[in-house]
Amino acid sequence: MSKKNPIVEFSSYLGIAYKEAWELQTFIHEELKKNKLEWRDLSKEDRAQKTQINKLLFCEHNHVYTLGKSGSEDHLLYGAKQLADEDIEYFKINRGGDITYHGPGQLTGYPIFDLDEFFTDVHKYVRLLEECVIQLLATYGIEGYREEGFTGVWLHPNKLQPRKRKICAIGVHLSRWITMHGFALNVNTDIKYFNHIIPCGIEDKDKAVTSMQLELGKKVEMKEVIERLKPIFATVFEFDYL
Repeated sequence: MSKKNPIVEFSSYLGIAYKEAWELQTFIHEELKKNKLEWRDLSKEDRAQKTQINKLLFCEHNHVYTLGKSGSEDHLLYGAKQLADEDIEYFKINRGGDITYHGPGQLTGYPIFDLDEFFTDVHKYVRLLEECVIQLLATYGIEGYREEGFTGVWLHPNKLQPRKRKICAIGVHLSRWITMHGFALNVNTDIKYFNHIIPCGIEDKDKAVTSMQLELGKKVEMKEVIERLKPIFATVFEFDYL
């Protein structure tokens, strides 16, 4: 009998506070983990009757800087007063990677996947996240690529933009092969907020941050981006969705 595809449920939370989204991720993550522990001693036949409902949350946050567990606080260039004056939150979190920004106009995607139902390979997981974004950008005529030695999705230099530009950051956390956190795609993001940090800890004058809006010269509809991403994720990760 052929192996059935994993099941994923999509949810969108545009305008959700970062802390609330983090708590929601944690709750779902714990539920999936609890299922694994409860089902691990079942017979093969009984286990086949159980279905993990994996989740993929699409969010748009308030202004916030998040620092990954391997990051340096020195990469936040603002002090507490400046953060408060501009109403920017700051959290140290349990994903990999360094510091990044989330805020209005940026699409954050949080797959909470039980990779035992997909594949148990962290490197492959991150590469497929990148692949989904690369394919999404291609539907808008933007050519994204992977920059060797870095995670995320980048754009090549051109005559108008002489620097390599990062358009999507990725940082993940796994426990018992269940994922948290994910990607942050700059759709209509105000890039000035990256000036107050060293994005992803990358200190390189030949690299910059960009957005779909900057590259296309027009605002992009966030809900349209989400709808285009859903079938791309389903195809790349080979799952069925609710």
